[in-house]
Amino acid sequence: MRSLLAAAVTAAFVVTPAAAEPVKALATFSIIGDLVRQVGGDRVTVETLVGPDGDAHVFSPAPADAKKAADAAVIFENGLGLEGWIDRLAKSSGAKGTVVIASKGVTAQTMEDEDDGHAKGHDHGHGHEVTDPHAWQSVPNAKLYVANIRDALIAADPEGKTAYEANATAYLATLDALDAEIRAGLAKIPAERRKIITSHDAFGYYAKAYGVEIISPQGVSTEAEASAKDVAKIIRQIKAEKIPAVFVENITDKRLVERIAKETGAAVGGTLYSDALSGPDGPAGTYVDMMRSNLRELTAALSS
Repeated sequence: MRSLLAAAVTAAFVVTPAAAEPVKALATFSIIGDLVRQVGGDRVTVETLVGPDGDAHVFSPAPADAKKAADAAVIFENGLGLEGWIDRLAKSSGAKGTVVIASKGVTAQTMEDEDDGHAKGHDHGHGHEVTDPHAWQSVPNAKLYVANIRDALIAADPEGKTAYEANATAYLATLDALDAEIRAGLAKIPAERRKIITSHDAFGYYAKAYGVEIISPQGVSTEAEASAKDVAKIIRQIKAEKIPAVFVENITDKRLVERIAKETGAAVGGTLYSDALSGPDGPAGTYVDMMRSNLRELTAALSS
């Protein structure tokens, strides 16, 4: 009896091992951050450098961002030349975490960018080819991002392998349904009406995947300013081809698009989300919500 009592007292003071600390992940911008959250679930805490409605093209890290990089076990970036600042941040912060290129395996597209930093050239013949970094705008590409994120989290946290695989499998099924939804929605629009103007050239992968023609006065980066010559050429093209709608992006100044609409009579469609999610209470708080929001805006403007 005495031995049983002693055992019970001893057991009462045994310290149960604490649950493993969540993996600290850092994502360069909001879209990547959401994909990491979908795969990581409650085993991962995610910090994001460029937040909702932020522009990764022109982002400049603050001192607080260096601490985020230094604390992260895994740093997820898009790659394809989007975040020119991330290597400098990782080096200056002394970051020891693994850097993961989320777009690994994507077949990169190129586009023509002007030598003087202005807009994408249209039949100018004097631009140079640059990599288009906006690969997430194609859902099949986003599936590659998810696989890369899954594998990186498993490498960082092998004990979470089953959870990461289950989360990724479920999310990939969601993305398959999303891809089918986009294709079905756009298929209802006559091919000749699937032409739009956007602020900067962020939808090249979307255009190729889903059969939409995208024209933009700005180049691949929002750092480029549209030249008067390019804007005038686009205005002529809208009138000649009767392009039905121009769209504002959530990360760019809407005045250029509004000017083009005013001079051409094209309708101003709603906001398209290109390089960033909206806030959590907005229409594009997650990647899936973003793609659905864009589909709604496109079909509403082009179907009428």
